[in-house]
Order: sequence, then structure tokens, then C-alpha cells
Amino acid sequence: MAKITPFLWFDDQAEAAMNFYVSIFKNSKVLGVNRYGDAGPGPKGSVMTANFELDGQVFTALNGGPVYKMSPAVSFVVHCDTQAEVNHYWEKLSAGGKENQCAWLEDKFGVTWQIVPNVLLELISDPDPVKAGRVMQAMLEMTKIDIQTLKQAYEKT
Repeated sequence: MAKITPFLWFDDQAEAAMNFYVSIFKNSKVLGVNRYGDAGPGPKGSVMTANFELDGQVFTALNGGPVYKMSPAVSFVVHCDTQAEVNHYWEKLSAGGKENQCAWLEDKFGVTWQIVPNVLLELISDPDPVKAGRVMQAMLEMTKIDIQTLKQAYEKT
């Protein structure tokens, strides 16, 4: 087991969120669900925690009530090799949520994700500040990242 596990606080949607995420990411699975007992604080028999794995990363989701809300101050980056991967994760995770600028989206549960093609990180790290700057400018004009547009900005002469 990993030393660090992301722990997500939901009002009452932990199990639904877990099932949604497991359906999107390859090599993912439900690890278990724990339910509240007589001691509460949730209704007896309702989901307390949902434990799951997304492509090797273990998560725990808690139904903790309306005390805390999700914030984009914490997000999950999904590194993608291809435009097909970008499209898949963007379409699935943004369904019912909200698309934001520069590869960011908020899913229907309020969790923030960044769907980032690896080539973006390579191109904006180029030692040529002009090329890197053109890529950065192109990215700032996007919501979902388009790899071909990034490459065109990079190669522009």
C-alpha cells in the first residue's frame, strides 16, 4: 500500500463518485465500502467510506456531510500520451461538470482535474524561450488541450 492516499470528502456521494471514477480509468477497481453503524455519525447502513484504485493510485472517499466542499486548490493531474487519451478523460470527467481554461475541469462531484498531454510539459520546458512562449500562449487560449495546435505553435517560424 502506498504511504500517501488521497482522501476525498463528499457530502453523501462517495460511492457514486467512486463508481464514476472506476468506470473511466483503466486498471481501476473498487477495493471496498465501509458503512456507518449504530454509532453514526451517518445514518446506519449508509456508506461511510469507499476505497478504490485508479490506475494504481489508491483513494478513499468519505461521506462526511456538508461540512467541507471541494476546491480547485487541490486537483488531480492526468498525464496523457495521445490526443485520444486527452479526449477520453476530458469527455468523461467533464460530463455534468464544468470545463475550465488550460486543461482544467471540475467534474460533477466538484473534484478538479487537469488533463495534460505529456508533450505540453516537454514543449513549455524548451530552452528556447520564444518556442516555449508560443506554446504557453497557445495553451492559454484552450480549455481542452489540442496537441496538434501546441505542436504548430512550437514549430511556427
